[in-house]
Amino acid sequence: MVASLLIALSFAGCVAGQPAADDSTTAAIEAQDITENPDTRDKDSQPDAQSENGLPRAIQTGTPVSLADIPAYDGTSYIQLENNMPDFTEEEKKSTEAFERYSDLDSLGRCGQAYANICPELQPTEERGTIGNVRPSGWHTVKYNDLIDGNYLYNRCHLIAYCLAGENANEKNLITGTRYLNVDGMLPFEEKVDAYVNETGNHVLYRVTPIFEGDNLVASGVEMEGWSVEDEGAGICFHVYCYNVQPGIGINYADGTSWESEIQEQTPNSELMGDNKNETAQTYILNTNTKKIHRPTCSSVSQMKEKNKQIYEGTVEELEDMGYTPCKKCNP
Repeated sequence: MVASLLIALSFAGCVAGQPAADDSTTAAIEAQDITENPDTRDKDSQPDAQSENGLPRAIQTGTPVSLADIPAYDGTSYIQLENNMPDFTEEEKKSTEAFERYSDLDSLGRCGQAYANICPELQPTEERGTIGNVRPSGWHTVKYNDLIDGNYLYNRCHLIAYCLAGENANEKNLITGTRYLNVDGMLPFEEKVDAYVNETGNHVLYRVTPIFEGDNLVASGVEMEGWSVEDEGAGICFHVYCYNVQPGIGINYADGTSWESEIQEQTPNSELMGDNKNETAQTYILNTNTKKIHRPTCSSVSQMKEKNKQIYEGTVEELEDMGYTPCKKCNP
């Protein structure tokens, strides 16, 4: 995809483990948010409504995947759908009109589909604010110390990441999602789209649909689709389902309650992503003190001392041979 781009490190975009994500420094709200997003803009869901910046909204399209067609989670955070081809119409695939659209909450307070044509006009121009005042359907503030990276089971997951559309505390764009969904499932796709738009200035059709079973308040997963318009999918093309699970934790999707369970072995997703990180040279940020490998967008980079920071062009395999290990937050 976009291998050599070194994204601005000081800007809080699609990054994991960011302390300010959920305003977790306050006593009232503890949990983190990692997928980034919304502003409290009053976004009417009517097709002809406009966002605060005057950009038109798109009409909801596509047929959401059926859970009956989704295999049970087997240790892989996401699976490809329809040969990884998104379900946009031919007309949609040619659109260079900037838009973002968020479905109204349903009678149970659940989010619906979020759809946008990601481009520089939609990307944020300021750092993301707090989102702790939003309580998505099925939300619980619950910790499993030492079982989950960051301890908190649930994050306020943005359907369309803050770094892509600049949405901060939009309740129509926030679902109750596990940290695993946020970091291992959604984040890699958000980062790729963000990097692509930053480098090319092109448009990316981007659609995320939360999939609920029956009247459950917590989504079973999310369907994600992306398509780069100007180069006809050469830069960005994916259609995946990300599981809203947390290894080692059982979840009652009806109400969001949870418990400890057996940890299922997790399967790496590098083949699904087509990343070939051990074969393709990319740009990484090294911490020469901790011997960790980071993506340029990793939140840990901004916390790194300059004397310990090193930019490296190469492969993860080369770095591992040199004694470095991948960061668990950004999973380079």
